[in-house]
Amino acid sequence: MEIEKLRQGVIDWHSYGNELGFPAFRGVLIDAYRKAGIVEKGLGVVDEAMGKVDPTEERMEEARLHWMKGELLLIQSDPDEQFAEVCFQQAIEIARRQSAKYKELQATVRLSRLWQAQGRNKEARSLLSEIYGWFTEGFDTEDMIKAKVLLDELS
Repeated sequence: MEIEKLRQGVIDWHSYGNELGFPAFRGVLIDAYRKAGIVEKGLGVVDEAMGKVDPTEERMEEARLHWMKGELLLIQSDPDEQFAEVCFQQAIEIARRQSAKYKELQATVRLSRLWQAQGRNKEARSLLSEIYGWFTEGFDTEDMIKAKVLLDELS
């Protein structure tokens, strides 16, 4: 199983005493769990990675960790939309503090999709159009295309 190889690689990296890259490497593993629908293990790794953000001061993946936690909460057998919304909002706020516009866009698209499913189209469109309007290039990237499709759906 590829996830097992990835998990073992992350464990090996850490076992050599490497702290650098801990949240980022865990983020790759979390994403693999998310894509495979393995929620509990994914959430465990999210908590582990988030626990290393402050001690290592490695914040580059902090917003993404919150975004992925929200994603995992939505695909579990009993989706927790309320907590997922909080995670997406945290991801957006962290990305804003870091001026990480692309990560802000990714989290905003996901929060807007959730709000769309809840019938909160006006709020979703307002939030998404603000970040989408910031960009002046990159409109052919996957995330920008997703954002544009969603904006059109919300109109």
